[in-house]
Amino acid sequence: MAKALTLLLSILVVSFCKPSNGAGIGVYWGQDGREGTLAEACNKGKYQFVNVAFLSSFGNGVPTPELNLAGHCNPGAGTCTGLSNDITSCQKQGIKVLLSIGGGTPTYSLSSADDAVHLAYYIWNSFLGGHETSITRPLGDAILDGVDFAIDRGSGLYWDDLARALHGFSGQRKVYLAAAPQCIFPDEHLDTAIKTGLFDYVWVQFYNNPPCQYSGDANNVLNGWKESWITVQANQVFLGLPAAPEATVNGGFIPVGVLNSEVLPSVNTSPKFGGVMLWSRYFDKEYSDHIILDGTKLISPA
Repeated sequence: MAKALTLLLSILVVSFCKPSNGAGIGVYWGQDGREGTLAEACNKGKYQFVNVAFLSSFGNGVPTPELNLAGHCNPGAGTCTGLSNDITSCQKQGIKVLLSIGGGTPTYSLSSADDAVHLAYYIWNSFLGGHETSITRPLGDAILDGVDFAIDRGSGLYWDDLARALHGFSGQRKVYLAAAPQCIFPDEHLDTAIKTGLFDYVWVQFYNNPPCQYSGDANNVLNGWKESWITVQANQVFLGLPAAPEATVNGGFIPVGVLNSEVLPSVNTSPKFGGVMLWSRYFDKEYSDHIILDGTKLISPA
């Protein structure tokens, strides 16, 4: 009887800790060696998603795509394979770990649909469920859950082809697709890709974009969300936010009190609301600790 009561109480505690709509918090990790390990990020107990950033050099004649994890490790020297254990540890906690491609460097692009397909095969065999023996796995044997498109350079061509090619591997193992468009709608780089309807998660960057970011009041954010992003073709849509004022170049930081009182109560009524994505783990000193989703502080991943 005592054991049964203990089990019931445990279930109730977990249910109260998690928002009823399943909303969660995600974060970008990998662009500052001072942010701690990937395992430490997951052990924080706040994140449901971690984007490992970035595969930053690929396509258009680049012989071998290159991963850049800033001060964490050197993929070229094979010192990032130790992350395999961290990835597995995160996944055992129910956290989805995605490879983020793109970022702020000018060293990536796609020159054709074939180029996109070749990149998809490389990603599948190097980071996802493929096991082509001629291709090394920069992060070791762990299988990541999917791919995040953080594309903010070049044209908007062929990203839809890449999405289709990656999605095609889901017949063997589910490949989750995410995208990080700018909040100005439609996004000039990812609009065509998102319109394929293949994306599971879209975390919209409501920062570094004055027309649709927070600047003393929440109107720009709320208008941008309700007028455009609420209907985007994706399973879930997230608010992409900087985790600190210094995390953004051109503004958009929302004080967490304002986020909880003025922004989230409005946006989380949307059927597709998925939660909040933060840039980045390094800047998230305590911001995620105070985010309230659906009236409940998120204590642990769903």
